[in-house]
Amino acid sequence: MTTPSSTNFVNIGERTNVTGSARFKKLVMADDYAAAVEVARQQVENGAQVIDVNMDEGLLDAHYAMTTFLKLIQAEPDIARVPVMVDSSKWSVIEAGLKCVSGKPIVNSISMKEGEAQFLEQARKCMAYGAAVVVMAFDEVGQADTKERKVEICERAYKLLIGIGFPPEDIIFDPNVFAVATGIEEHNNYGVDFIEACREIKARCPHVHISGGLSNLSFSFRGNEPVRKAMHSIFLYHAIPAGMDMAIVNAGQLDIYDQIDPKLRVACEDVILNRDPDATERLIALAETFKGTDVVAEKAAAEWRGWSVTKRLEHALVKGIDLHVVEDTEEARLQFARPIEVIEGPLMDGMNVVGDLFGSGKMFLPQVVKSARVMKKAVAHLLPYIEAAKEPGAKGKGKIIMATVKGDVHDIGKNIVGVVLQCNGFDVVDLGVMVPWPKIIEAANENDADMIGLSGLITPSLDEMVTVAEEMKRAGMTMPLLIGGATTSKVHTALRISPVYDGPVVHVLDASRAVGVATTLVSDTQRNDYVAKIADEYEAVRVARANKGQSELIPLEAARANGFAADFTLKPGAPKQPGLHVFDAWDLSDLRDVIDWTPFFRSWELAGNFPAILDDEIVGESARSLYEDAQAMLDTIVAEKWLTARGVVGLWPCVRDGDDVVVHAAASPPPACGRGRGWA
Repeated sequence: MTTPSSTNFVNIGERTNVTGSARFKKLVMADDYAAAVEVARQQVENGAQVIDVNMDEGLLDAHYAMTTFLKLIQAEPDIARVPVMVDSSKWSVIEAGLKCVSGKPIVNSISMKEGEAQFLEQARKCMAYGAAVVVMAFDEVGQADTKERKVEICERAYKLLIGIGFPPEDIIFDPNVFAVATGIEEHNNYGVDFIEACREIKARCPHVHISGGLSNLSFSFRGNEPVRKAMHSIFLYHAIPAGMDMAIVNAGQLDIYDQIDPKLRVACEDVILNRDPDATERLIALAETFKGTDVVAEKAAAEWRGWSVTKRLEHALVKGIDLHVVEDTEEARLQFARPIEVIEGPLMDGMNVVGDLFGSGKMFLPQVVKSARVMKKAVAHLLPYIEAAKEPGAKGKGKIIMATVKGDVHDIGKNIVGVVLQCNGFDVVDLGVMVPWPKIIEAANENDADMIGLSGLITPSLDEMVTVAEEMKRAGMTMPLLIGGATTSKVHTALRISPVYDGPVVHVLDASRAVGVATTLVSDTQRNDYVAKIADEYEAVRVARANKGQSELIPLEAARANGFAADFTLKPGAPKQPGLHVFDAWDLSDLRDVIDWTPFFRSWELAGNFPAILDDEIVGESARSLYEDAQAMLDTIVAEKWLTARGVVGLWPCVRDGDDVVVHAAASPPPACGRGRGWA
């Protein structure tokens, strides 16, 4: 970014957040806090001026994790020199964290979603702890999406906070950064709404600051880091002059505005500023070139019309081509005994491919929406035949009750799932956000629903989903219960939700999978096998989890008694050259042979282990292309000597002294003060 006002912009490090970093989450879940502290150190070294600490994970003791981690980083001068943002959707976790932070912390976050009384109570506690506070643009109605709603909620919150004496300079508003280029027209102006809201909020609320989570903006292009980095930098380029002071972002993952590829810059800017109704389509096409996809070759592949009808339908769904889908669907209908089998067979097989590609980062959200619309067109052609073939009393399309559970106001993901399901012939009854369990059960009964879909983004939503499942069981319900949302997982669903409900419970990974799951659950031929398969999978998860517990530790004295008894008469001789060995320029061509490529592919969000990933059915093509590019770059690095590999090895005599190893850097042999001596 190169704007005059960006000099005072604050980068909030996102990698010490279990929802923002898979590596950090893995370390905390494994109780490896020493390595987790190093993540915080790296964030500070990479330019983070605040570190955001979040431990909201359904299977984690958030109170313990938050307090343990904060106490550790407070003892590290390199880390403790920057402020800490105590981030949680549970107030009790925030308050526990505030007690462990020295200096001036930042609370993330409070809002008016539960009303003014609780909002002000939490604000007073923040003042008592001397903390600044992030105020989310939520109220009792829901999440602010338009400029008008963002300004209205923030101004109302500002007046309430000033009224209790809260310092205005300690108020940080988050007016909600939402995903653009989703393929849904209502989302096109989200970038403009945020930027314009920044200007208005700063004008109406003197001395406040404005923050936001950048990763939401580019969610549609997950897996394509060049495009995501460009979108983030361009968004900040326009949002900072409008009043945005800080953002949760990986500081090392921002491009210089002027150095972004001109075509990509214009395409991203058209999307973010909503300058052209066709901007999303253009950015999708351009994004492919930044992933190494040969668009020219794709256009030249017109021979796909000569493939079998099953493969043609799959291709049309994956590519979002609706030109021939009606005639192909009709051809498929004539090959099956019943028209419903076309949906349950080739069409759903195609949508499953879409789900795999989206999950591996090879398709983007707008393309999934296009695929759903192709599916809708195919289903629309089949519906009259399905209706004509229906037996009396038989069901046609399914009816789904969808709701964001009580305590949660996030609904963007739920809305996308609803659109995709409706495009595929399902009747969706959307109850909105903050929906209590009695209303969900009442709506399911009144609408004679085939299934219920629960959504939630924050960790407390997981507890509320368990409550809904318990109450459904108490009401004698057995219809399928679908679970989705950012914090949900297959493991949590298997361990906490499935055991408390008698009907099928299915965790749905993302929007692209919702159609397949829902279609199978209303199928009279596939439902029973699918439900049994899911039940077996979840039972396996529970068994594996039960057997995974903490290894039992033996007493220290027993461990000492069981120590390795080395026979030092068999030890090798002393090295010919003790002391330090310095290698100033190790041959790079030698080092390339021992590179571990698996983390490289995972950093590009390609799942799999090297070298098997190169032949993977789903990501193999992309992995091979990426690997070839990396090898070509390595050839250049080695040939032109871009890097110099240096190393140091030290060989010194050492002895054991009780539980310690004492190293003697002096040339003379060490005294015999332990049970064995050797070289370290």
